[in-house]
Amino acid sequence: MESNFVDYVKIQCRSGKGGKGSMHLKHIKYNPNGGPDGGDGGKGGSIILRGNHNYWTLLHLRYQRHIFAEHGGNGGKDKCHGTDGKDVYVDVPCGTVVYNAETGKFVCDVMEDGQEVVLLKGGRGGLGNFQFRTSTNQAPRFAQPGEPMQEMTVIMELKLLADVGLVGLPNAGKSTLLSSLSAAKPKIANYPFTTLEPSLGIVSYRDHQSFVMADIPGIIEGAAEGKGLGLRFLRHIERNSLLLFMVPGDTDDIKKEYELLLNELAQFNPEMLQKHRVLAVTKCDLLDDELMEMLRHDLPQDLQVVFISAVTGMGLDELKDILWEELNSESNKIKGVIAEDTLVHRDKDMSYLAAEVYAEDRLADEEIGIINEDEGGNEDEHEDGDEIEDLEDFEYV
Repeated sequence: MESNFVDYVKIQCRSGKGGKGSMHLKHIKYNPNGGPDGGDGGKGGSIILRGNHNYWTLLHLRYQRHIFAEHGGNGGKDKCHGTDGKDVYVDVPCGTVVYNAETGKFVCDVMEDGQEVVLLKGGRGGLGNFQFRTSTNQAPRFAQPGEPMQEMTVIMELKLLADVGLVGLPNAGKSTLLSSLSAAKPKIANYPFTTLEPSLGIVSYRDHQSFVMADIPGIIEGAAEGKGLGLRFLRHIERNSLLLFMVPGDTDDIKKEYELLLNELAQFNPEMLQKHRVLAVTKCDLLDDELMEMLRHDLPQDLQVVFISAVTGMGLDELKDILWEELNSESNKIKGVIAEDTLVHRDKDMSYLAAEVYAEDRLADEEIGIINEDEGGNEDEHEDGDEIEDLEDFEYV
């Protein structure tokens, strides 16, 4: 069964072009030299992104391959102004980042509910000849054309907005911890890659306070190069204020595994090393006090370490205290402000962009093919696969 969590879409967008100004001379009875009365053309419609907290994925845009705004109407005689093309509003979840699909350049970012960002601006309408009349040229026989439309193929990515991001290898106990601290119900099983999509949970704290925790699929060695579920979900922890590294207590070398995870984050985005980090040693119900004390001496000394067991509840209160303290520390707030723009505006790596776009396009084509096949059509003939030879004749809705 296909998941409803969609965090990546590619859409061809096009704004409307401005309408042409009218070149019309007024001719009426008893006034053969009535002068110019050509009206201005209407402006083309813009494409505007709007943050909407009611959406939590990009599922509603999954099969929308094109977003076209209306063209502006042409001006008419009697100084009639052309109709303005309607703006197209595209609702997206908060945390959506837009890139140019051809160059990988950052375009815009939608962070807040109700925030509006103009993705492509419609062309201005041309002036009619009435606007060019002067004392020396009382009957101008020219008018302005409308400004051309703007066109761009964009990639929309959703990066989850959460306070704490869980980082660990598969089967490190991330989903179990999230289910223990919050009301979230992620899938839990005794095999790798149980989590195939990010999960969010609200963790309650003292005095009716809370923070948001995000669980992403497990990271393996080489994830920054695309191995496992790598690149597709690593972006979800770019915006987390605090990273909680999780390593099972029965691991042969806890410090080595922590450094492996840290190295994958550094290769994916070096800016993430500026975030505050906490290390949680999980599944400690299998360890005794003496062994935990021995392990503590071999662990990294540059960050806080807590031994927990999500099954028995051991150390969970201490963990929440540490997380709350780190989230509200002054140094963490300052770093969050400084690093936010750098992370958000980072362009996509061109070495991965082509493969990334190809994989997503192929996945979408397969899904559309299955739908058409079920409806009795040819799975190779997609509704939106037919080329539009003349975009001027395209009927806008």
